[in-house]
Amino acid sequence: MEESISCGGVVFYKGKVLLLYKNVEDRYSGWVMPKGTMEKGESKETTALREVLEETGAKCEIIKYIDKTQYTFRSEETIVKKTVYWFLMTSNSFYCKPQKEEHFYDAKYYKEHEAYHLLKFYDEKQIVDKGFLMYREHIKNKRVTKKKLINI
Repeated sequence: MEESISCGGVVFYKGKVLLLYKNVEDRYSGWVMPKGTMEKGESKETTALREVLEETGAKCEIIKYIDKTQYTFRSEETIVKKTVYWFLMTSNSFYCKPQKEEHFYDAKYYKEHEAYHLLKFYDEKQIVDKGFLMYREHIKNKRVTKKKLINI
């Protein structure tokens, strides 16, 4: 069994989350979140930011770590155990452009209930749920901090 590490982002802009539509020669298709394989010498955070930018064109900043997911799949040569580290991110615009070379054909921001129903994999549905909870908490804390600064 081979082990592989990927990192990705639950990317928000104005309360909506960024999803990608992937279609590989009609064998695999569905909505997913941006993620990709860690390169030698890269941190998890750097990998997540790089992969989100490459796959979606979205320039982001990391707010915090969310959680990891794990799954296995069969490649041509072996069984792969994949661990994906997910980060809560924000983007500064709605701009996104799917990376066609990686078989992404659409990229859009969605409301919580839309994203949950569109996502193909259950583990990503769980991560997006956690992401929305953490995002709402982040926004609430920003408002409280801003309010405190104004009252000083």
